[in-house]
Amino acid sequence: MQSQIEKPIQTLVVRQVNPVYIHYIWPKVKDMLERGLDRSQHEYNIDHLKQYVIEGKNILLVSEDGEKIWGACTICFENYPNARVAFITSIGGRMIANKSIWEQFENWARGMGATIIRGYAFESVARLWKTHFGLEKTYVVVEKRI
Repeated sequence: MQSQIEKPIQTLVVRQVNPVYIHYIWPKVKDMLERGLDRSQHEYNIDHLKQYVIEGKNILLVSEDGEKIWGACTICFENYPNARVAFITSIGGRMIANKSIWEQFENWARGMGATIIRGYAFESVARLWKTHFGLEKTYVVVEKRI
C-alpha cells in the first residue's frame, strides 16, 4: 500500500472550500498559505487573509486526495472593463504542482468567469510556470516604501 508521503499528485482534485467550513479547514492550510505570504510585501498577514476568506473577499481552493489536503491557494477577483482577473493572493504546498492540477485550477477560474489568471511570482517561479503551464510574464512590480 502506498503511503501518504508517496501519494502521486495525479490523483489530487482541486476544489473550492465553502466559507462555512473555513474554521475547520484553516488549521490544515494555514502553514501552506503563510509561507506564500512570507515572500510578499507584508501588506497583510495570515490572520487578515483568513478574515478575507471568511468575508468572501478571497476564495480558498485546496488540492486534496479525499483524505488529506496537499496544497492550498487563495484567489481574489479583479474586474476590469475588458477582463475578469483571478488573482492568486497566496499559494503553497502542492497546489499547482502538475498539468492536471493546473488544468483543474484553470477550468475552475474559467467557470467563475475569469478571462485572466494572474499572480506575483519570483523569476524562478515565473520561468517554471511559463515552461509547464504557458503563463507569460506581463510586467514586474517594483516599489519603494516611504
